[in-house]
Amino acid sequence: MTTPLRLGIAGLGTVGIGVVKIVQSHGELLSNRAGRPVQISAVSARSRDKDRGVDLSSYAWEDDAVALAKRDDVDVLVELIGGTEGPAFDAVTAALNEGKDVVTANKALLAVHGQPLAELAEAKGCAIRFEAAVAGGIPVIKALTEGLAGNAINRVMGVMNGTCNYILTRMQSAGLSYDEVFQEASDLGYLEADPNLDVGGIDAGHKLALLASIAFGTQLKFDKMELEGIQRVTIEDINHAADLGFRIKLLGVAQMTGRGLEQRMSPCLVPTNSPLGQLENATNMVVLEGDAVGQIVLRGAGAGEGPTASAVMGDVMDLARGSRLPVFGQPVDMLVDAPSARVAAPAPYYLRLNLTDKPGAMAKVASVLGDAGISIDRMRQYGHDDSTAPVLFVTHKTTRDALDHAISGLDATGVVEDAPVALRIEAF
Repeated sequence: MTTPLRLGIAGLGTVGIGVVKIVQSHGELLSNRAGRPVQISAVSARSRDKDRGVDLSSYAWEDDAVALAKRDDVDVLVELIGGTEGPAFDAVTAALNEGKDVVTANKALLAVHGQPLAELAEAKGCAIRFEAAVAGGIPVIKALTEGLAGNAINRVMGVMNGTCNYILTRMQSAGLSYDEVFQEASDLGYLEADPNLDVGGIDAGHKLALLASIAFGTQLKFDKMELEGIQRVTIEDINHAADLGFRIKLLGVAQMTGRGLEQRMSPCLVPTNSPLGQLENATNMVVLEGDAVGQIVLRGAGAGEGPTASAVMGDVMDLARGSRLPVFGQPVDMLVDAPSARVAAPAPYYLRLNLTDKPGAMAKVASVLGDAGISIDRMRQYGHDDSTAPVLFVTHKTTRDALDHAISGLDATGVVEDAPVALRIEAF
């Protein structure tokens, strides 16, 4: 096939410019690998006058992303605008209605609107590809939909937000507080415009929801995910975890159980010597567990111009070769509307309490934990001031429901200052 595949790129930020650079610098290589030329016909962004460091003069310009999507010389809309509504949603919808394929890095759009967009795409005979939406340059979507297609997936887990991993590892390596490293990450440009998308676990939750839909053949349930960010993790927690042989990670876990689909994104303790425990800085890692293959680990850059543009171009190349799959790995009308389930599997927990420094405080805590059926594996006290004493417990395996019941009981004892910090210790 010699007819070129013509791209319309909506959004010329870091990733969009990265895609332009790849097409401009690897034109012959792309053509040889795809069996046809891959070209950019037109682009769209908010400002024509901004210096983006690449020559865009040979491409048609559209101020409106929807107009770009409707152009006759655009075969594939590459949507890199971002956001769940507005221009991104409108442009993707317009492209699909025109019978055009879509490649996107927009995890939020798909996590919120993925089901109706997939229905529209399949009704129109179009493809939506989104490798770049999950874990940057790591080809985890392709691994699930192609390489592991012969497996029943048992569990998906991983570190999927590079900013949070940077903050947590930087706190440990530099001995800095959360607030200090948060500001450092902001100064480096690591944080989203709304930082809570990163540190609140929302960005990573979007990614986990997409992986869960593919892995378990279910309709998207991002709104049912258990979400907890890293804002309450202190340098003391980082140090206490290290003393116990663990590191703290914002960890996503999804699995299908007899009760329904479990999805959680929360800070957890993982063994220091595990692959997840050794993950540094802004790197991502996804662990996939299949019934035939066992456990595989995918590690790589989770963001940035090059890695994310690489993932975008991987999808473009598949379309250029004629490779087409359902949006979430199987026809959208076959995706199961699975009930959502809270995690019930018992696990040890890290529990940090700031106790009033007076006689009988520890006995009251032990009584509440015992009444909830929670036994203590280890306990440490890390100094105290004139009025309070920080105490750390590691429990034997228990459920989160039992722990939450105990935490409610602790509030009534009058000996616990501040809200307790409770983190699951995850086996790997």
